[in-house]
Amino acid sequence: MANRRTYATAAIAIGAYIAAIVAANWLTAHYGLIPVLPGLLVTAGTYSAGLALLLRDAVQDAAGRLAVLVAISVGGAVSWVMSTPALAVASVAAFLVSELSDMAVYAPLRRKGWARAVLASNLVGSVLDTVVFLALAGFGLTVAGVAGQLVGKVLWATLLPIVMVKAVQRAVPRNPIHTAGT
Repeated sequence: MANRRTYATAAIAIGAYIAAIVAANWLTAHYGLIPVLPGLLVTAGTYSAGLALLLRDAVQDAAGRLAVLVAISVGGAVSWVMSTPALAVASVAAFLVSELSDMAVYAPLRRKGWARAVLASNLVGSVLDTVVFLALAGFGLTVAGVAGQLVGKVLWATLLPIVMVKAVQRAVPRNPIHTAGT
């Protein structure tokens, strides 16, 4: 039973991660730049890319680093078909660079707590992902573009999910007390 649950968790995490990568590229290919706050722009796929950074950590926990690299490759291949080759190449390069930083930041901090590890690795990964992606995809490295990407990835796609997960963890008891007869 535990093995089936482990495999199911890994499969769901990998599928969600690949879907987030593809969605980020599809949205960017179809909608380009959108406002995130007054004066700040993001690529339309920024929120999905930020979610992908969070999901990458879930894949690493559930299936390991090799699974993350395979998922990035699959996400890039599907993005090649569903968005544009240029976005797919920029995306794969950005995710690979941010994944290498994630390995250096997330893994050592994971023992000290999930939220701390995710926050630190996503901060580093978001900066690297943003710079590599914007430069390679042809959007340029403007202050408004980089700042907008970071607001989208760090605030909305990292901090908000962490707060939500922590709230659920506090609301749901880990070891519920069973009464007699249940």
